[in-house]
Amino acid sequence: MAKPPQRKQSIAGHFEPYAGDAVVVLDEIIRIAVSTNASDIHLEPKARHLQVRLRLDGEMVEQRPIDAAIAAQVISRVKVLSRMDIAERRLPQDGQLAIDAGDGTVHMRASTFPCSQGEKVVLRLLMGQALYAFDKLGMDEKQQERVREMVTRPQGFIITCGPTGSGKTSTLYSFLQLIETSRVNVVTLEDPIEVELPAITQGQANVRTGFTFAAGLRAILRQDPDVILVGEIRDAETAGIALQAALTGHLVMSTLHTGDTVETVVRLVDLGIESWIIANALSAVIAQRLVRRVCAQCATMTQLEMDFWDGDELLLPRGAGIVRPTGCPACLRTGYRGRTGIFEVLAIDDELRELIKAKSAAREYRDALQQRRIVSLRRAGFEKVVAGMTTVDEVVRVTT
Repeated sequence: MAKPPQRKQSIAGHFEPYAGDAVVVLDEIIRIAVSTNASDIHLEPKARHLQVRLRLDGEMVEQRPIDAAIAAQVISRVKVLSRMDIAERRLPQDGQLAIDAGDGTVHMRASTFPCSQGEKVVLRLLMGQALYAFDKLGMDEKQQERVREMVTRPQGFIITCGPTGSGKTSTLYSFLQLIETSRVNVVTLEDPIEVELPAITQGQANVRTGFTFAAGLRAILRQDPDVILVGEIRDAETAGIALQAALTGHLVMSTLHTGDTVETVVRLVDLGIESWIIANALSAVIAQRLVRRVCAQCATMTQLEMDFWDGDELLLPRGAGIVRPTGCPACLRTGYRGRTGIFEVLAIDDELRELIKAKSAAREYRDALQQRRIVSLRRAGFEKVVAGMTTVDEVVRVTT
């Protein structure tokens, strides 16, 4: 990378816009994003500058802007590296690029979006090191033991659920590390492939060519698979094929954009698939969220000002010691640095299978979970609060 430009601080305490060489400016922004483990870089055109924001631990963090005089050059630099048409400014475009970040090459996906002030560019950093060890996900010991047992079964259907950006795919990748891939045939179908795993076969769906999840899953079943990972259940057809595959002796893993474990089971039934197929194929549903970890360098201790309840359960009493974010240069003044997962693990047993076959209402499932004392997402989050890893506000934010 080229030598980064000098930062000049204004009287108001904010950094003045980047100016000078567009190549150097773009390199500096990417370097900062890499060093802070940001997942995305947003370059947003405004009337007087190009706003720069980083997606850091799931939250947008504003950075030093780019002077309007070189804004168009920076955008053009991205488009050239991504092999886009630099003359086309009226239509969205996408591409891929790679830049030497000093410690190694950074691979990124770039996309442009025409807007009122020009073109917005988003760079998604494809960090190869984003493969997390199973024991580092954030599950407690009982959850780990239960999941490990289900993942090593020869057949079944395991589904992870949560909103976009909650780490579902990373969780499935960590599950694959528990499988002895040298002895079984593991095939994935993803869109896109997030991390290259040399020990298995990975396929990427392409709707434009007709290589959909449903078509790809049918093709995988002709490849003598033992374990199948489907990036996402997007329609009833894909769900039906995946569940049938689980019934016929395969271990199938996938994700669904639902809020919690109960909502996931109800959604599968609502897709129109035979309830007995779901009941017999489904092994486990794992709901998850990502909570930001308090920065270890600037965290301070305080006391909870009021009791905190989850329904009828007291999670934390008034006066309990909790951590509070402060903000320092190491965490870009956010008070947080890094994230960890909180999980709700529901193993499907005979009683739950009967509820599925009867197409029961969500309330009946929730009563069954309460009787089993399944650790909810909020309760799992508050265990992290007690451990001093995150804050009450953070847990409430992701579980509301």
